[in-house]
Amino acid sequence: MKETRWTTLPADESAVTHLQETLKIDRMFCRLLVQRGVKTFDEARQFFRPSLDNLHDPFLMADMDKAVARLSQAIENEERILLYGDYDVDGTTSVALMYSWLSNFHYNLDYYLPDREKEGYGISLAGVEYARETACPLVIAMDCGIKSHAAVTLANTYGIDFIICDHHLPEGGLPDAFANVDPKRPDCPYPFKDLSGCGIAFKLAQAYAQQNNVPVDELEHLLDLVAVSIACDIVPMVGENRTMAHFGLQRLNREPRVGLWALIQRCGRTFPLTVSDLVFGLGPLINAAGRVSDAREAVKMMISADKQSALDNANMLVQRNLQRREVDFETVKIARHRITSEPVWKDRRSIVLFDPDWHKGIIGIVASRLSEEFHRPTVILTQSDGRVFGSARSVPGFDLYAALETCEALFHSFGGHAHAAGVQMAPENVVLFDEKFEMLAKQGINREIATQVVEIAGELNFEQINEKFWKILRQFAPFGPQNMNPIFVARNVVDTGKSRFLDNNHVRFAVRQESSGNVLGGIGFGLGKTFTLLRDKTFDIAYNLQEENWRGERILSMMVKDIRLARK
Repeated sequence: MKETRWTTLPADESAVTHLQETLKIDRMFCRLLVQRGVKTFDEARQFFRPSLDNLHDPFLMADMDKAVARLSQAIENEERILLYGDYDVDGTTSVALMYSWLSNFHYNLDYYLPDREKEGYGISLAGVEYARETACPLVIAMDCGIKSHAAVTLANTYGIDFIICDHHLPEGGLPDAFANVDPKRPDCPYPFKDLSGCGIAFKLAQAYAQQNNVPVDELEHLLDLVAVSIACDIVPMVGENRTMAHFGLQRLNREPRVGLWALIQRCGRTFPLTVSDLVFGLGPLINAAGRVSDAREAVKMMISADKQSALDNANMLVQRNLQRREVDFETVKIARHRITSEPVWKDRRSIVLFDPDWHKGIIGIVASRLSEEFHRPTVILTQSDGRVFGSARSVPGFDLYAALETCEALFHSFGGHAHAAGVQMAPENVVLFDEKFEMLAKQGINREIATQVVEIAGELNFEQINEKFWKILRQFAPFGPQNMNPIFVARNVVDTGKSRFLDNNHVRFAVRQESSGNVLGGIGFGLGKTFTLLRDKTFDIAYNLQEENWRGERILSMMVKDIRLARK
């Protein structure tokens, strides 16, 4: 049974009261707004009514003018343009977006995505050679490139210009590209720093359209791809990201491009789609191509021209994902057995596991699963071509990037952020890294951090839940980092006797709140053991509110996050 700690998110009560008097809505919604930094009527109006008119001027981004000038020159001179992207969801959606946009007025296009195993992350030297061999004087690199100094330098010797559209932090200055479009470069004045890679590709399209007097609504058909990238790359769901995700989801639910339509059909998701459907439905299928095969398969699917070819291409991704899942589940099973069967892991604050035979394409998924299950920062390592590659995931409260930066002398390279990162090192450094990383985890993780936290937005009794409440609550979506789906607590709840245990330690709840007698159902993943102990007692329940389709009828239910003995 997992140990958890419940904490209530703070909210300035005077600001909550001000909003309640101004907006005339339930105080709970005002509390949720204040927790999101929304404190005035105008801020609330902008939050509830996103508008594409509020997108920032793309030319505020450093080097955007140079990027548009070079792109315009290439289109005018009918130059061959190579679109280069990373092999994950963000990179493949970026390439698909730019291909879809440019193909409206430029025919001489090609795209390239590196092989995860052979070339790794970033602009590869092989990719530059491909541009030279196929006579591409311009390369637009998306979701990568801001750290690819050597590749860009090589391209310059061949007379190949690079426009880099990246959203990662630069290292060692900027590469010698024709244009470096990245809001995270230190001298960039762009007011929103947290765009996805595909979001920055969209800003380049927006800038080109703006210069050529193309109305912004003619770019709306690109936002389905941007929404997928925002959801799957786990960027903050605020500001421009929330606006573009809002309209992108509308597009996906109303008129998705044929490639994404086919993928939705094949992954079994039903309309209306939410961020969760993108993250857990579409994302794994798109990622599977680059993990076990060729990421170009994902781009090919997304730019499909007709339904039949789109369905065929989507079928291919489904098969790739089945391959990925087999490898993924087996690797997690082996890793979990090592952790649970060896006593040394009981007292460790971190997980570092190395196996030279693990597939490099799935170690990130394995790290995510293990860090979530054991609630410890996790690094999964494998070996390829004499070099060790690792994927790392953290837990709230532990800055993964800072810890890896302390170990930098042991790496060939590393990159990422506080929550997720990748490393490369020599095999002989694995043991040293394991020891140092565990030492840093012990220094940085106290008992509170080591305990999984359930962040409660507020108390919501079952009797308060109705269609009117749900109609307003769903306007807080799309949910994501910094705009999380709120977790509510209902106190003094008892089982109706109709709750039932499901496979894999899951529970289908049917519970009643003692104060009102109202009954609410829901699903709780991984809570079977906890419920066994509390079933005959009065308990508190922490939950998200969701809408389910039950035998053709829409019902409101709970996604149960945790339960605990009632605090009288």
